[in-house]
Amino acid sequence: MQAEDASEEIDGNLILAEALKSQGIEYVFGIVGIPVIELSVAIQQVGIKYIGMRNEQAACYAAQAVGYLTKRPGVCLVVSGPGLLHVIGGMANAQVNCWPLLVIAGSAPEDHEGIGGFQEYPQVEASRLYCKYAARPPNAKLIPTHVEKAVRFATYGRPGATFLDFPANLLTQQVKRGEVLVYPPVPTPPICYPDPKSVKRAAALIMNAKKPLAIVGKGAAYAHAEKELRDLIDFVHIPVLPTPMGKGVVSDMSDYCVSSARTLALSEADVIILFGARLNWMLHFGRPPRFRPDVKIIQIDICPEEFHNSIPYAYALYGDVGVTVKLLTTEFIRNSWKVTLLSSWWHQLLEKCKSNRKTVDNYIKDENPPLNYYTVLNCINRIIPKDSIIVSEGANTMDIGRTMLLNSLPRHRLDAGTFGTMGVGLGYAVAACMWCRDHAPGKRVICVEGDSAFGFSGMEIETMFRYKLPIIIIIVNNNGIYGGFGKNDWESIQESPELGLANPPTALSVNTHYENMMGLFNKKGFFCQTIPQLLDAVNLALAVEDHPSIINVMINPSADRKQQAFSWLTGSKL
Repeated sequence: MQAEDASEEIDGNLILAEALKSQGIEYVFGIVGIPVIELSVAIQQVGIKYIGMRNEQAACYAAQAVGYLTKRPGVCLVVSGPGLLHVIGGMANAQVNCWPLLVIAGSAPEDHEGIGGFQEYPQVEASRLYCKYAARPPNAKLIPTHVEKAVRFATYGRPGATFLDFPANLLTQQVKRGEVLVYPPVPTPPICYPDPKSVKRAAALIMNAKKPLAIVGKGAAYAHAEKELRDLIDFVHIPVLPTPMGKGVVSDMSDYCVSSARTLALSEADVIILFGARLNWMLHFGRPPRFRPDVKIIQIDICPEEFHNSIPYAYALYGDVGVTVKLLTTEFIRNSWKVTLLSSWWHQLLEKCKSNRKTVDNYIKDENPPLNYYTVLNCINRIIPKDSIIVSEGANTMDIGRTMLLNSLPRHRLDAGTFGTMGVGLGYAVAACMWCRDHAPGKRVICVEGDSAFGFSGMEIETMFRYKLPIIIIIVNNNGIYGGFGKNDWESIQESPELGLANPPTALSVNTHYENMMGLFNKKGFFCQTIPQLLDAVNLALAVEDHPSIINVMINPSADRKQQAFSWLTGSKL
């Protein structure tokens, strides 16, 4: 290999591209324009994959999904001003989800600032609220310094978003290669071990519980703690409840998974262990009536600021989830402690699981058109490969899908997440499919969307064709947001002289043939109204290996979820 010439003149574009490469960045997603076109070319020249998207938000969602899957930040590259503002939502989503992300934006030349430069905007200041680190390198020599710091901030501690701003004149600035500071890759974050005394106290509390419950969160999935958690669960037989993206850390098909008795498990457990989960709205803040007033909580987390956030915990274990689980398991083995499967607690849970499954089975058996959510999602679950990465978003489509679309592997479900962000689906799917192509060839990505959710980023179908990504998009179409209208009611509404007043806010057009978007690329989509049609469509789509598929499934516009014991979103009592 030829030695580099220290006297060689190189510009900021190449310095930045090489700095990203040296930090182990594999993927950049974005939309280019002035002043980052040359930067995107330099990125490809150094061997980093650049994926051009159709919407900056989708690009940002894709970059953070790659960060979640690889534990190394994906990069989102955008232009100045509006380009950056379009990704603010994505930055906030990554920050709230705790996913590593690096956003890079071009900006107006520094000598145009303050006099109305093209797309001039205070980008560093605007980004600070939504990320862990935001900066503009002062000169080209220091670009690698800030890239290293941005990657380190994005991955260390609680992962999140970072931002770097590059004025046009900085990207074109020429310096000698030998004057550029070079940084080695940011090392893998160090493992944090919990206090041994705290582990012993927490183990003692669990062993004295009459109704213990383990809640497995997205943090456990990100920590790759699946082996340790499965070993613990298999040994102690403790009931397990996953959060939406904690699904698959312990298989949904495990005998110890009690998702079908979620309400009972939460409301009756006397000791709950949070493995990388937070007591936010998804878990009803850990408060009554969804939880016992006297419930004792043990939280395992790498972010000490998260402890005691909603209620006072019995014990807070500050440390890596995998390591902490190992230490707890050692305590249980030493004391020969297990939850007996013949206990009244297990009897309660199994009876409730059985009862709830029976209720759902009644929905599943109803295959008469118009279809319902449960019938459609059950059909999809039966036919897709069990190791598929499932991307899902929408209102009822996503919520019911969490119970019907099962995951046996960790990090194989991507959805609206902690921030409840709609529009993430197709960006996530692009990222997941790119990752599968490089790291898990043959694995399929199934994107199950509500019709409203699909509308946020439907043109990313062109991105999928351009990069030959065999993503299967299944649109569960109920003609609206939450619910829509049938044909006759819709036609009656359309006769109104003032549609801005007559069209209900939740309604979308009836029987829209989204699958016809495939015709833009000389391919055919699938329009399904029956289960046999859906089965045929999914089978045909699974045989495709070089382009995406769209399956548009019509369901009853008034279809809903089964009756809930509590509202899914806990209301304020203030």
